[in-house]
Amino acid sequence: MSQPGPGVQPGALDEAAQQQLIQEIGRVIVRALPPGWHEATVEYRAVGAHRETVGQLIAPNGTAIPLAPPAETDQLFARLREGMHKPDRGTWVSALYRLQRPGSYTVDFNGDYRPNWRTPPPPEACAEELRRFPRPDSLVPDWFRASPAPAANGGLRTAEVFDDDGRPITERPELAADERDRVIDYLERAPIVLAARSYDTDRLDPRGASSVPMTFHTDGTWVWPGAVGYYLRAHGVAPETELVEHIRGLGFQLPEVGEPQKELAVSLITGEQRN
Repeated sequence: MSQPGPGVQPGALDEAAQQQLIQEIGRVIVRALPPGWHEATVEYRAVGAHRETVGQLIAPNGTAIPLAPPAETDQLFARLREGMHKPDRGTWVSALYRLQRPGSYTVDFNGDYRPNWRTPPPPEACAEELRRFPRPDSLVPDWFRASPAPAANGGLRTAEVFDDDGRPITERPELAADERDRVIDYLERAPIVLAARSYDTDRLDPRGASSVPMTFHTDGTWVWPGAVGYYLRAHGVAPETELVEHIRGLGFQLPEVGEPQKELAVSLITGEQRN
């Protein structure tokens, strides 16, 4: 099946090409799901150059389990977003892809409402969005013009280990051996608020056994996937500088994390709004 190549021009995909690309996204997601999966969702959010992808498995009892979407899905969603742009309406800013076993799927596109960002986009992202994907002034959402929304869920910050192309970020300053061990201990001992039973592929050693923990931790201020500690331990990939400075500021000592903070972390990970 032919697929749109890199650099798809805005609005270049007709409905048949859009459906081909949507089906290809589904196939990529399904290949990454563990055996016996029941239902899964992947949401891609983007404005300007700011992008994030969130996935989760839905157990039969409704429990959400974090899922690391394949890096290829980001590239496919980006092509779809560009190819669906229309000058008279712009393009969508989030797409929720839901798969149910054995083979049904739905995709919901949102072109107007502010996505439930894990990390709010920088102020210039909305201006860049309008340069790349113009739309009539009457259809520009108010949140494009307003200042960025405050961080949700009690101000929790999310640490990422992957860049926009799904690769571990390796250009951060390396940590000294003695400090690295203390940071790893902090990252791995912090309370786990969500966990899957399976392990993800090591993206720096894809031929090895699946060994990356599919967990999420929090210390009440930051939330991070277990991959952050794993890549530091296995490959020396340092966490975000701000997170490292935060850990140093606490003297590498974990604070007490209460149940309300854990619930806020879960809501941030799963994208659920809590009042």
